[in-house]
Amino acid sequence: MPTHTMRAIRLHEHGGPDVLRYDEVPMPEPGPGEVLVRVRAVGVNPPDWYLREGMSNLPPETRPKFELPVIPGTDLSGVVEAVAADVDGFAVGDEVFGLLRFPGFEGSTYAEYVAAPASDLALKPAGVDHVQAAGAPMAGLTAWQFLIEVGHDHPSPFQAARHRPVPLGADATVLVNGAAGGVGHLALQLAKWKGARVIAVASGAHETFLTGLGADEFIDYTKSRPEELVRDADLVLDTVGGPDSRRLLRTLRRGGAHFPVFFGEFDEEETARLGVTVTGTQVRSNGAQLAELGRLLDAGTVRVAIDSTFALADARAAHERAARGHLQGKIVLTVA
Repeated sequence: MPTHTMRAIRLHEHGGPDVLRYDEVPMPEPGPGEVLVRVRAVGVNPPDWYLREGMSNLPPETRPKFELPVIPGTDLSGVVEAVAADVDGFAVGDEVFGLLRFPGFEGSTYAEYVAAPASDLALKPAGVDHVQAAGAPMAGLTAWQFLIEVGHDHPSPFQAARHRPVPLGADATVLVNGAAGGVGHLALQLAKWKGARVIAVASGAHETFLTGLGADEFIDYTKSRPEELVRDADLVLDTVGGPDSRRLLRTLRRGGAHFPVFFGEFDEEETARLGVTVTGTQVRSNGAQLAELGRLLDAGTVRVAIDSTFALADARAAHERAARGHLQGKIVLTVA
């Protein structure tokens, strides 16, 4: 049996990467509907540093509630160690991956063990290792729920209407802004899987990487402005978002759609004049969708690129890497 304590990264206060502490904490116990997972790898995602910084980037009314100290993290890959009596579909020894309890902040994956809702997990594809699997859940489900199927009825905190993906086939052109990052590189591959033509926007250092993933056209934003080069796109997926997102509206045909992953600032009169829609969703945990994505990972149709790995105890260095930006794929923490 595992010991009754474990090591985990915790925040006792908000601040920079130096507030991440490597603590000894009690082992979690799986409750109804949960399994205990021995964590092997942890995906690092923007909500991890939003939590660390105290959510200062979110409007106060949308900030989730949590108490300090808190164990950050939502993405994991690992091995099932124990199963609650009411859980079917997972057994001790199964290798699993998942996005836990999102959009809340109780995932607690920066740890050696996690009590995980079984419904948030899928069997890890045999063809990928724990590091790649841990990089897939949040980024992959974000791309999936924006582009393929929302899979839930919850409105985004940023819009009342339900998000509707647009059909992607051989006659669709998709522009992916921020294509080298976690969401971007997976969205590019999902759009290619659906047969679309993909224009990837990133800095020049990522050109070989993105053409290798199937991008039909590459734009180096440090040298060119995509809004001056692209016309008549059917869809923009902007993983960068923010105030500058609206400049990409000009790349769309009338009837086209703009999907900002981080909601930007848009002028309703301008979008109406251009005849385009702007819509987004908030990614939510979904084990069934992750199983579908897992089949694509297993087949090699989609792959998770790894920017860098760090030991769990070195989470601070992982967050420092994230703060430098220009990621190529995902940052992952490994747990011995």
